[in-house]
Amino acid sequence: MTELLTVRGGFLALAALATGLAAGLFYAFSVAVMRGLASTDDRAFVLAMREINIKILNGLFAFAFGGAMLFTLVALALNTGERTVWWIVAAAVLYAAQLAVTFGINIPLNNALLAGTDPERMTDPHAVRVAFEARWVRWNHVRTWLVSGAFVSLIGALAEYGRSL
Repeated sequence: MTELLTVRGGFLALAALATGLAAGLFYAFSVAVMRGLASTDDRAFVLAMREINIKILNGLFAFAFGGAMLFTLVALALNTGERTVWWIVAAAVLYAAQLAVTFGINIPLNNALLAGTDPERMTDPHAVRVAFEARWVRWNHVRTWLVSGAFVSLIGALAEYGRSL
């Protein structure tokens, strides 16, 4: 029984950690990165976002972005029938909504940006920026709120888990 408690709590903690990191990443883009890039010229903006979209695909990002959902689903399976379950369900639903926004809006915008931004052949960086920036920023704010809600839900689950010890 003690081992199961440790595993349940461990996956819950991993879910909260990964989700918190994902929330922090989206928050940083909302409050700093995109605001900073907003003051750059069109070519600098497009090239910077192009490089960010290339460089972000790494293991550390995968731990937070993919791990958040994976660890939350494992925690959900391990906590079925426990008082923590509804907190974890809320986190999973909010994170899944964020994934829908990301895969339905932000990633297609990222891919379109990458497809149209060969630095050697880009003739109209303003048009590329206009097609990308406002919509991407708006939906990143939505992702930030969704993942932040998932994180708060997992904190609630951890608090409930702690009360059950």
